[in-house]
Order: sequence, then C-alpha cells, then structure tokens
Amino acid sequence: MGDIRTFGVVGSGIIGAGWAARALAAGLDVLAYDPESGAEHRLRKKIDQIWPVLERTGLFPDASRDRLTFCDSLEEVAVGSQFIQESAPERIDLKVKLHSQIDAAASKDTIIASSTSGLLPTEFQAQCVHPGRVIVGHPFNPVYLLPLVEVLGGERTSAESLDAAVAFYQRIGMYPLRVRSEVPGFLSDRLQEALWREILHLVNDDVATPAELDAAIAYGPGLRWALWGACQIFHLAAQPGGMGQFLKHFDPALFPWTKLEPPQITEALAQKMHEGCETLAGDLSIDEMEQVRDDALIGIIESLQKRNLGAGKVFNDHQHRIRTAKEAKR
Repeated sequence: MGDIRTFGVVGSGIIGAGWAARALAAGLDVLAYDPESGAEHRLRKKIDQIWPVLERTGLFPDASRDRLTFCDSLEEVAVGSQFIQESAPERIDLKVKLHSQIDAAASKDTIIASSTSGLLPTEFQAQCVHPGRVIVGHPFNPVYLLPLVEVLGGERTSAESLDAAVAFYQRIGMYPLRVRSEVPGFLSDRLQEALWREILHLVNDDVATPAELDAAIAYGPGLRWALWGACQIFHLAAQPGGMGQFLKHFDPALFPWTKLEPPQITEALAQKMHEGCETLAGDLSIDEMEQVRDDALIGIIESLQKRNLGAGKVFNDHQHRIRTAKEAKR
C-alpha cells in the first residue's frame, strides 16, 4: 500500500463524479468506469461545472481535468489504480458482484472502498479473494466540498488497510471518521434518518410544510451544527453545569415529542413532500441550485477557517498541504 498516484472511480453518478473531482483537484490521475450510456459525457460535464468551485478551495500544483481517463471496462480501472472507490447503486447483490470482480483484477495491495451509505462491508467482501483491503468510505454530497468520510471495515478487513485509507482520505482534504462497529447506517445517516422520519410525520399530519421545517433547521440549529454537533452545542447551552445539568432538565423521557417509527409513505404524503420542495426551489434549475449550495457552503467554510474551527480546520490543513506542494515544485 505504497504511494497512491491513480484513483479509480467505479460508478460516475453524483457521488462518483464528486470523488473524481476531489481526486483530480489533489493532483491524481483518475480512471473512471460506468456502464450507463452517456456516462462519460455526463461525468466530464459535471467536473467542468465543479472545477471553478475547486479552484476557489485550492488545487494541488499538478491538478488537471486532463488527468481523467474514462475506461472501457471495470478491469481496466482495477488494474491501473492504487485506490478504488466504488459508488454504484445501493443493491447488495450488485455490490457483492462488483467487489468480487474488482478484487479479482486489482493488485492485492490496492484498497477497494465503497461509498455505500448503509450496507455492511462484511456482506459485500464475502466473495473476495483478498477481503482484507475492502472497506467502506462513506462520503457526503457534495463530495468535493464536504470533508466528512465515514471509514469502517468488515469482519475480514485488515487494520493496515483502514489506516492506509484514513491517511489517503486526509491527503485529499477529508475528515475521516473511524466507525468503531459495523452497524447499519453507520453514524451520520442514523442521525439524519431520525430527523427525516420526524419531518415526514410533521408533513403527513399537516403540522408543517417542507418549507417551514427547512426554515426550522436552516435559521437555527443548522447554523450551530456547522460549528459543533448536537452534543457540544447542548453542553454549551446548559452552563454552568454543562451536559450533566442539561440531561437533568431535558431528560427526553420528560418530553415525549418525537415519533421515530416512520409514517406510511402514501401517495398523498409523497405529493405533499414533492410539491413543498418544488415550491422551495422556485424557478431555479438543479444545476443552479447546486451552484447556490456550493457558493453558500464555501462562505460558511471560509468563516470557519478564520476561527480554525470544525470543517474550517480541515480546509486550512488541506490548503497548507497544497501550498507546501506548490513550494516544492518551484
């Protein structure tokens, strides 16, 4: 597991394209494969759209969109890459097949990571000859901006592979979070799912619209969460006693507000959610919404950078690596 020079992308949808863009920005060669018709055109178009954002956040001296090669086969990616990121649809049968094929073609030292948001690595490494290098590296959209990546292994994953993956993800500007146990949904998606279920209940019960619920997050706790998570925010809020005092006064058993069992997704609920979100989008296209999102995220990140706080510290550390690399090239 030596120096990683070529990054393999299997599956070039929204997540795969984000990985490709992040790797190109880090000065790596990228080999990509996706069997869908028109996949290469869509991938190159998406990277062209993303590139100005990456220029704002920092490029390594050898970064270039020209270092992307779209391959004719999965095996071509596997043979030519030192780190492979699979971002195929969330179907366990497909994951098992893909990882078996990649494992058969790739060098035994090549790490194979899956972007899965909840499937377990023990399951999809089951048919691999070298399962020790198969891991999960679960990112968050947009992958090229958000630094979090959850890293975990299966029953037969080696500690060496996990350590190497963490080091690589840090190298390309991410915050690798080691997940201690192989649990469905990992950490962040478990938290998001709880919030999502409550949103669906509130819309289903005609308590609130999607716009009102998004406002309840965006103008309040969402801004605090950009600094710290819920634990540290509540610890700070309950001064002088901190979290110990907070739990005495806000024991969840005293406030049975939430309904964590999901509501039935009826056609009526789906229509309410869709219409509410369409109203929120207004006249903006998907591409325009992505540009607005990225610009706003950069603004938040730049503010955090000034304090060397949270995601801002990750970006500061990564931009220091970029400056060091540029100085070394002079």
